[in-house]
Amino acid sequence: MTAAIRVLLADDQAMMRAGLRIILEAQPDIEVVGEAADGHEAVELAARLSPDIVVMDVRMPRLDGVEATRRMPGRRILILTTFDLDEYLVEALRNGASGFLLKDAPPADLVRAVRVIAAGDALLTPSATRRLLDRVAARLDAPPRIASPALERLTARELDVLRLVARGLANAEIADLLVVGEATVKTHVSHILQKLDLRDRVQAVVFAYDAGIVQAPVRPDE
Repeated sequence: MTAAIRVLLADDQAMMRAGLRIILEAQPDIEVVGEAADGHEAVELAARLSPDIVVMDVRMPRLDGVEATRRMPGRRILILTTFDLDEYLVEALRNGASGFLLKDAPPADLVRAVRVIAAGDALLTPSATRRLLDRVAARLDAPPRIASPALERLTARELDVLRLVARGLANAEIADLLVVGEATVKTHVSHILQKLDLRDRVQAVVFAYDAGIVQAPVRPDE
């Protein structure tokens, strides 16, 4: 029997945590192993309980979900928010979140998100991540430019593939453009993630954006 997905809940509202627990524990393959009322507690419990997923509110006292995410490198995190707060969500992705979900989403979406992230996939597609970054670029602080040594780890072909991933293209589309097999593209993507110490394709998009490999479109009124 497959082990249950271990989930840590982090939200400053006890009723919200109770509701999330009821939804998730109704599933035979999900177990809620702990609850945190703020970001500091979430970081401490994650270190102690080693959950597979942290479902975390973006706005909490003492330490918000964005900063708590930064303090959990390598942890799979689903950010919850009441509003579509683009700036918070972009910073959460930069800090390593695997995706986000609005709190008014249907319960089935929460369950699906937990399963997707637990499987090692990002909830957001690369194309959706790129659109989000482009949409809010003018309202964000300038992204931290990635030092060139990080990019120098990539071969010329891997850099080409990274640019196309950052544009939101799927493996099959990249294969067509580069006139190679899809399996070859998958190998390149795997090497890119490994060399740059990135978890998934969404993190690759954020890396490429912050490194200046891709640029936000210039608005007509800019």
